[in-house]
Amino acid sequence: MLMHQGLGLDRFNSLPRGRAVHALYECCCAVTWAEKIADGRPYPTREALFAAVDAELRALSPADLERVFDSFVHDHVSARTVPELARVMHDHIDRMLGPAEGYPEY
Repeated sequence: MLMHQGLGLDRFNSLPRGRAVHALYECCCAVTWAEKIADGRPYPTREALFAAVDAELRALSPADLERVFDSFVHDHVSARTVPELARVMHDHIDRMLGPAEGYPEY
């Protein structure tokens, strides 16, 4: 389960760097990847965020990719390929962001 759920893109873009890295690390257990995605903020759209996610996944070393795949033991990963990993990552990030406007803060 993710701690950071339903943030919305605007709130994600405005998080302090450390919190953004932590939220992204929950989606993909790769600190370097999370830092690069966090440092690319602000993202104007989810599509722009997903494009950055995909580009940084393709840039991971084979060893980093193996660690990420190993962290997804509870996810349905049918093939250990970058496109399959991107699909799972998009699902995780969709849960992190929630609806387009995010959930209200209480």
